Amino acid sequence: MTATVTAVSVSVTHSFSKANRPSIRLLAGLGVEGDAHAGTTVRHRSRVAADPTQPNLRQVHLLHAELHDDLWARGLEVSAGQMGENVTTRGLDLLALPRGTRLHLGTGAVVEVTGLRNPCAQLDAFRPGLLTAVLDRDEGGQLVRKAGIMGVVLHGGEVKAGDGIEVEFPPEPHHPLERV
Repeated sequence: MTATVTAVSVSVTHSFSKANRPSIRLLAGLGVEGDAHAGTTVRHRSRVAADPTQPNLRQVHLLHAELHDDLWARGLEVSAGQMGENVTTRGLDLLALPRGTRLHLGTGAVVEVTGLRNPCAQLDAFRPGLLTAVLDRDEGGQLVRKAGIMGVVLHGGEVKAGDGIEVEFPPEPHHPLERV
């Protein structure tokens, strides 16, 4: 299966969900044009409260549509953009990508993967049981976060549903994703 973008979403406010759009524009060094989380320094409220000078490693939130499939199978109706993601994908194991992977999207946009989204209690406020559904444990008992990945925009461009995704891995050794 070829990796593709299935939906793109944006919100000008710090709302939990983001509205689907026909296309979004990624801006180098900033994030998604018109999105409340765009900027060179942190924009997520909890991060701003801790230290507003931190670099924004969460400019773009990507989430795999396969997670939506799993959630629907569990009786949790969640669609593209509703978990706050900007780019919904299919056919790519986002969670297995190493830190520093570059995703080529749409008309020249490039997003560098910085880490895992750390799911929070807002998920349960949206759909009771959602937080538990996006957390798991591996064989060693380590916490597995399944709520997507975060990245920064290296090269801007338009991204829309139906666009292909090309993956450019960083040089080895590869480092697994950690929460950002």
